Amino acid sequence: MKRLLHILTISIVVLFSACSSDIQSIEALYENQEYEEALDELNSYLFFHVTDLKAYHMRARCYEELGEIGKSIKDYERIIALDEDYAQAYAGLGKLYFEMKDYERAETYVLRAASMEPEDFDILFLLGRTRLMTGKYESAESFLKKAKEINPKFAKIYYYEGMSRAMRGDVLGCAASFNSYVRYEPDQIVGRYNRGFAYMKAGYLLYALEDFEEVLKKKPNHVEALAKKGYVLAMMGNPEGCQILQEAANKGSIYAQDQREVCI
Repeated sequence: MKRLLHILTISIVVLFSACSSDIQSIEALYENQEYEEALDELNSYLFFHVTDLKAYHMRARCYEELGEIGKSIKDYERIIALDEDYAQAYAGLGKLYFEMKDYERAETYVLRAASMEPEDFDILFLLGRTRLMTGKYESAESFLKKAKEINPKFAKIYYYEGMSRAMRGDVLGCAASFNSYVRYEPDQIVGRYNRGFAYMKAGYLLYALEDFEEVLKKKPNHVEALAKKGYVLAMMGNPEGCQILQEAANKGSIYAQDQREVCI
């Protein structure tokens, strides 16, 4: 009987080892963006390691990458139930709700994360964007400024900073931010197009027109820049704008097709 128990014990240990995947190998799968494979391994691993927060975090990220948002949310909530001070779980929930356009709920979670990790670049950047979407423009600038101090060459900071300043009516500050955005954006066409779009949204139509025309000089077949140029001209009362909008619509621009009312 003792020998049988000993054999059973060894078998259980072997089974435990076989089913409990090495977390480092799982991390390698995750880093290689092999999310489905990583998820299979994580499910086996978590069967035996039911309190491993890092593994739950990795599984939440895998679910997110695979578009299974509900399961990702549940894993982040499970982490918080196990450790209410796990900042990255709050940040993860904030990011998911931000992408779902539930900005009020996103703000609640990201604020909690920032209170725990006040020097985390990703959290500060997300909080700045969230504050922008909830209309708290000065606060958005404040958090974006903190993020900028950590990583001053990250182009998107200046884009959102410019949007915050534009919404506050700070024309000069807005222009300075967008100029920095274009300077740090590696693809200048993308930079000029996005800056033009931001200027357009902020109501700075002449600046926007200049950027869209510059994009079209370098890339004449940029249909969306053509559509935005048409919209800007139409909003400025130039009848050529409606012709350009129609041209862009004929070339497949959904934006141009949706803006035809400006020419009625």
